[in-house]
Formats: sequence, structure tokens, C-alpha cells
Amino acid sequence: MTKKSKKATKTIDKSKIYAIVDAVPLVKENAKAKFDETVETHIRLGIDPKQSDQIVRGTISLPHGIGKIRKVAVLAKGEKQKEAEKSGADKIGAEDLIEDISKGFLDFDVLVATPDIMKDLSKVAKILGPKGLMPNPKSGTVTFDIATTVKELKKGRIEYKNDSFGIVHVPVGKVSFENEKLIDNIKILIEAVIKSKPTSSKGQYIKSISIASTMGPGLFVDHKI
Repeated sequence: MTKKSKKATKTIDKSKIYAIVDAVPLVKENAKAKFDETVETHIRLGIDPKQSDQIVRGTISLPHGIGKIRKVAVLAKGEKQKEAEKSGADKIGAEDLIEDISKGFLDFDVLVATPDIMKDLSKVAKILGPKGLMPNPKSGTVTFDIATTVKELKKGRIEYKNDSFGIVHVPVGKVSFENEKLIDNIKILIEAVIKSKPTSSKGQYIKSISIASTMGPGLFVDHKI
């Protein structure tokens, strides 16, 4: 056991369910990496992830962002390209950008596309899909409202979706954030996931919630906010 893990076991009771206001300071205290660790929230849901009508998915704008300015690429034509430029998109194009992607260009975190260009994306779907970069109407990245979408993505709008085990993993900020900002982000995320409960999901919906920094130990938190 390392000195770091020994300290963690002294300050964290892994059998305890903490109030969020108490858990956040402990997560920060136990983040000892030499970089500004990301604080992540993991929500285990009582859903059957194999059933398409029980997928939990949505988008949310965290009030304090996630501590990272994401690179946003936009696939659009004509006036929508100008709209993307004014909104602060990092990469803009149409067929030329699709061609660049086919050759390996993936220097962006989110790809937004207008509906009229989606048919042209089939040639790079096998590249974008596995990396989670394929634009999708459900995540709000297929839209004609380029200006609003780019601005929101830059400010901290993120997508959440359960994995194959029924767990939602979402970054909610950095260790350097003030406690109150992390607490706000976590609470708003939990509220959004609760509201996203599928009507076909029966029994206990929220199984557990934990928060942790990138390299630190996890703490279970109370979802009653």
C-alpha cells in the first residue's frame, strides 16, 4: 500500500454514504497527482442496458463547465459556415472536412453537423462511431442552430449516456474548482439523470452514486439532493 493510499484509507470510509457537500472536499484532499485531476461522477442505474427503451441519455449544460475548453468542429455549408465561425468553432468545413477525417484528422472533441450534410458522413462513420464522435440528434449535435450549439458546447454542455453495465460516467469539473462549483455541477447532473428515468424501468432506479478524482479513491454519495 502506497503512502497516498494509506492516507486515503484514514480519511475515507468506503462503507459510508456521504452527503455531497462532505464528499467533495475529501475528493479534493485525496487528489495528489501532479496535474489538475478531473472530478468524475459515476451513477449506477437499475436499468437493463440491453433494452433499447431503457437507455438513459441526454445533454446538460453544467453551470460551471468542466474545466476544459473543448475543440468543436462543424460540418455545414454556406451561411451556416459563417455562423459557425462567428460562434467560435475551431474547425469548419463540408466535403473537405469529411475528406480530412477520412485521412485521419480527428483534432476535435465534438463534431456538429447540419442535417443536410449527414448523408455524406456515411463514408467516415466507421472512423467517428468507435470514438464517440458521430453527430447524433439525441445529443443535440445534428442541428441547424449552429450558433447556440457551438456556444453551449464551449461553455460546458456535455452528453451523458449509460454504458453497457448501466452506469453513467460524467466529468463534472477539476480538483482546482471551488467546492461550491463542483457541488452545483454534481447536483444538476444527478437531477438530470433522475428526470431521464425510462418509463419502462421498474424497481430501484438509482443504485449508487460515487465521485472520484482521476487518480483518487471513490466515495459513495447520497442521491437525495
